[in-house]
Amino acid sequence: MRRMTRETRLSVDDFVYPIFVTHGRDVRNEIGPMPGMYQLSLDQLIAEVGEVSELGIPAVLLFGIPADKDPLGTEAYEPGGIVQEAIRVIKQTTPELMIVTDLCLCEYTDHGHCGVVVDDRVDNDRTLELLAKTATCQAEAGADMVAPSAMMDGQVGAIREALDSGGHEGTPIMAYSAKYSSAFYGPFRVAADSAPQFGDRMGYQMDPANLRQAMREIEQDIEEGADIVMVKPALSYLDVLAAASEAFDHPMAAYNVSGEYAMVKAAAQNEWLDGRRVTMEILTSIKRAGADIIISYHSKEVARWLASEE
Repeated sequence: MRRMTRETRLSVDDFVYPIFVTHGRDVRNEIGPMPGMYQLSLDQLIAEVGEVSELGIPAVLLFGIPADKDPLGTEAYEPGGIVQEAIRVIKQTTPELMIVTDLCLCEYTDHGHCGVVVDDRVDNDRTLELLAKTATCQAEAGADMVAPSAMMDGQVGAIREALDSGGHEGTPIMAYSAKYSSAFYGPFRVAADSAPQFGDRMGYQMDPANLRQAMREIEQDIEEGADIVMVKPALSYLDVLAAASEAFDHPMAAYNVSGEYAMVKAAAQNEWLDGRRVTMEILTSIKRAGADIIISYHSKEVARWLASEE
């Protein structure tokens, strides 16, 4: 009876699996605060994306760990940058997978901020130029969709213009539209070595207390050409996700972020709760709140669980 009357159903088609790629060979470094997640070199990436594809997960989201960091995040927009190389590997080995690329500079800058820093502040407009350049570089390498996450004003418009003028009119944009300045990102910053070296990101990421501002941010991104809009994090912002899905007739993504993943894993390892049941409950709540797409580090294990229930 429960199965027959269930209102919200999770499917493997809902998920995008994040992957961290790095230089070198035979690199498979487990990320301490994110059990089961790894920094992978390109040779290790092949097996990983093969497994993702076999599980039926339709897409991956790539994050790059560069060989060197500098003030302008140069490797983000170099043709031979780590993400661009990862795209080519996936296209050669697992072409059926959709490749989404995170589009930000924080992993590539030595100061850890998401853009160009001038006088200890992020320069929005100078950053737009580099984000647009990075988007074009990723699209040329074969990215199926770009996902700008820097939260710079006007980033979607600048990226859309650059993609169109570069002959990539068909490359869609999934915008991190309502990205909050959250403590839930801590484990990710370990994974990507991207913690700010001074200050914080509150100058460009959203105040966790604000919902109406999120609606304005999402509306602006849609007007600038975003094909999919996102709320991040997911769990503490289900009200924002629900309000956005009600207000906008647009595909809605939610990011089940590293801190949310880490809390479940830590509690489950200590046998304080049932990890599988809690994971499924959390992800169901995200979909019930209105997410069409769920970016989650749980994607592979959830795909296995769902298959076992069929």
